[in-house]
Amino acid sequence: MEKFNLRKDCVSEQTYGLGIKEVWEIPEDQLESGFVQHTLGYPLQSSLMDKNFGGTFLYHQEPNLVHAGLVIGLDYENPYINPYKEFQRWKTHPDVKKHFENGSCISYGARVLNEGGYHAIPKLTFKGGALIGCSAGFLNSVKIKGSHTAIKSGMLAAESVHDVLVTKASDDIIPVSESGELDEAEEAVEIVCYEENIKNSWVYDELYEVRNTHQAFAKWGLLPGLAYAGLAAHITKGREPWTLEHGTKDSETTRLNKDFKPIDYPSPDGVLTFDLLTNLQRSGTYHDDDQQAHLRIKTDLEHIPQDVSMQLYGAPEQRFCPAGVYEYISTDNSGDDNGSGGGDDDSLSKLVINAQNCVHCKCCSIKMPGEYIEWTVPEGGGGPNYQVM
Repeated sequence: MEKFNLRKDCVSEQTYGLGIKEVWEIPEDQLESGFVQHTLGYPLQSSLMDKNFGGTFLYHQEPNLVHAGLVIGLDYENPYINPYKEFQRWKTHPDVKKHFENGSCISYGARVLNEGGYHAIPKLTFKGGALIGCSAGFLNSVKIKGSHTAIKSGMLAAESVHDVLVTKASDDIIPVSESGELDEAEEAVEIVCYEENIKNSWVYDELYEVRNTHQAFAKWGLLPGLAYAGLAAHITKGREPWTLEHGTKDSETTRLNKDFKPIDYPSPDGVLTFDLLTNLQRSGTYHDDDQQAHLRIKTDLEHIPQDVSMQLYGAPEQRFCPAGVYEYISTDNSGDDNGSGGGDDDSLSKLVINAQNCVHCKCCSIKMPGEYIEWTVPEGGGGPNYQVM
């Protein structure tokens, strides 16, 4: 994005949601084939005007699986929110926990989703490449669905490449040989017609209809957001003569911890709810111990963890990371690692990055105060090993 300046014409900043998910095995006689449940409210929204964007999902899959998860918009303000613990708390609701009775959790994982929608779609092409699917931000956050738009964008990209390299249908391209092969001496081709093909497809039409919905929740809260979503879906269908912009990066929406009180989360029981490290084993994540860390503090930002994240925000990376990668340890062996911060406590001063725990969700590179973490692809194919996610 930065190298080719693909966001220069975007109306809004891209915004993201963190999805956390478990898969359970239950007795086959408890399975409700075709059961689908999406919820708002508990536990993310405590009032009808709460601006936290997100909700939960629960699906039954034959022969005996339950898929359950929570998605929270990373534009939330409270640095004490712990998405993983919010997910665990959600499972204790009477209408939810019944789905896990006599079952066992067999898989765990997490991933960031693009939620900016239509207004945040960047320029889609550059010489030698194109953005397709999730990388382009084609998720419909109202439907919580993006596989259909991803598949369509892949089809359109293939057709566009064919037109450029074989039929030469576009006048805006660099000529190539008759065989369609690019000579090493020639520049890379930019598939300019791909972006136009996307804009003329139902992908853009669908995203345009819900282009202001997420922003409505962020600006006005749960109840007004729901009202606006209903208006856009059933009446205006995207024909509103206005644009609701999302002009703030997710890393900049976090407010100072002095404005909030720490959240008291229930302790895990080891049956329905689990501590993070126990669940992390179910992700199958693995990185060679001797490889270079793929999570590094950016040059000249080494002061941010202690001076900014800890002192001003109460070390939110200890809470939003769904893999326990980031922790602050005591330099005086006090053992206090609750990350409460406050500005005067120097006992929590050293940031430790447990890169071996990483499940590659990318949350830290998005939500981290000051965006001080550089995420790079680890060597050797390390990372989570999802089986039934």
